[in-house]
Amino acid sequence: MPPVGPPPAPAAVYRALPGSIWALGLVAMLMDMSSELVHSLLPILMTTVLGASMVAIGTIEGIAEAAAAVTKVFSGALSDHFRKRKLLVLLGYGLSAITKPVFPLAATIGWVFAARFADRIGKGIRGAPRDALVADLVPPQLRGAAYGLRQALDSAGAVAGPLLAVALMAWLANDIKAALWAAVVPAFVAVALLATAVREPESPPAPPGSRSRPVFAGAGRLSPRYWLIVALGAVFTLARFSEAFLILRARDVGLAIGYVPVILIVMNVVYTAFAYPAGIAADRLSPRALLVPGLGVLVAADLLLAIAASPQVAFMGAALWGLHMAITQGLLSKLVADASPADLRGTAFGIFNLVSGGALLLASLVAGALWSAFGPPATFIAGGAFAAAAAAGLIFYRPGARIREPR
Repeated sequence: MPPVGPPPAPAAVYRALPGSIWALGLVAMLMDMSSELVHSLLPILMTTVLGASMVAIGTIEGIAEAAAAVTKVFSGALSDHFRKRKLLVLLGYGLSAITKPVFPLAATIGWVFAARFADRIGKGIRGAPRDALVADLVPPQLRGAAYGLRQALDSAGAVAGPLLAVALMAWLANDIKAALWAAVVPAFVAVALLATAVREPESPPAPPGSRSRPVFAGAGRLSPRYWLIVALGAVFTLARFSEAFLILRARDVGLAIGYVPVILIVMNVVYTAFAYPAGIAADRLSPRALLVPGLGVLVAADLLLAIAASPQVAFMGAALWGLHMAITQGLLSKLVADASPADLRGTAFGIFNLVSGGALLLASLVAGALWSAFGPPATFIAGGAFAAAAAAGLIFYRPGARIREPR
C-alpha cells in the first residue's frame, strides 16, 4: 500500500488511481446500464401489465433491497475471513446477470418478485467485498476520489440504461417486455470484464488465529466511531426511499409511458456529473460540511416532487435527488473505510449495508402506504420532513470529533 500523504491535486487524481479501480467502475457502469434499463420499466410493467398495487411495489422493492443488505453482511465477513474479495464480487455480478432474462419472461408478479429478489441477492453478494476491494486498492488520501469515480461511472450506466429504455420503447411501440431483453447483453459483458481486467491486491497478513475464529468474531473490534457512521447511514436511508417512486411520480404527473424513464436519466446525469467532484471534496472537507448540505438538497427535492403538477417540476426534483446522492453516497463509503481496520473492512461494509437495507425496507413500506392512503404528495412530504429532521440533528450535534475523518 502506498504511503499516506496529502491528497494530490485534482488534475493528478485520474493518473493516481490504479487501473483496477477504473475497471471496477466500468463493470459497475455496464451492470447499472442493464439494471436501470430494467428498473426504469419495471414499475410500469408491474402496474399496467401485471396489475400490482402501490403497497405491493413498495413491499417488493423494500424486501429485495433488504435481502441485498442482509447478504452483504455474510459476503463481507467471508471476504475478510478467507482474505479473498474478487471471487465473491464475480459471483454476485454473475447472479445478477442471469436474472435479467427472467423479467421479460415474467407472466405474474411472483416472477418479478423472484427475479428482483435474486438480482438483489447478487448485489448483496458483491456489494461489501467490492467496496472493501476499492479501499484495498488505493491509499487513504485517495479513497474519496476512488469511491466518487466508481459512483460516477455507475451513474453513467444509470443514465445510459433509461436512455436505452426510452429509445427501445419508441422503436418497439411501447412493448415493455421486448425492451427488457436489451438488458441481458451489458450484464454479461460486465461479468466478462470483471473476470479479466480486475486484479486483486495481495492481502495483508491475517491476525494470528483469525482463521480459526468464527466469521463474525472480529466485529467487536469495530470502533464507536464506526457504529456512529452506521447509524448515520441508516438515518440517510430512512429519508430516501426506493427510486421506483420517482418513476411512478413521473407517470402520475402526466409523462407518457414510453418517456417515464427520462426521470431517472435526469437524476443520474446530475449524479454522474457531481459524484467524482464530491468524492474529491470528501478527501478535503469535514463530513459535516457535505452531509448537511446533502440533506438540504434532499429536502428541496422532496418538496418539488410533492408539489409537482407537470413533468418539468418532477424533473427538477429528480435532478436535486441525484445531487443529494452525489454529495453523500461516496462520502459515506469513505467514512466506513476510514473507520474500519483493513482485516475487517468487508465485515464493516456488510454491517453498514445491512442496517441501511433495513432502513430502506421500512422507508419503502411507509412510502407505499402513504401513497395509497393519502396520495403521492404525502409520500414526498414525509421524506422531506425526515431529511430536515436529520439535517437539524447533524447541525446541533456537538461532539463533532466523532464524525470527523480520522487523522
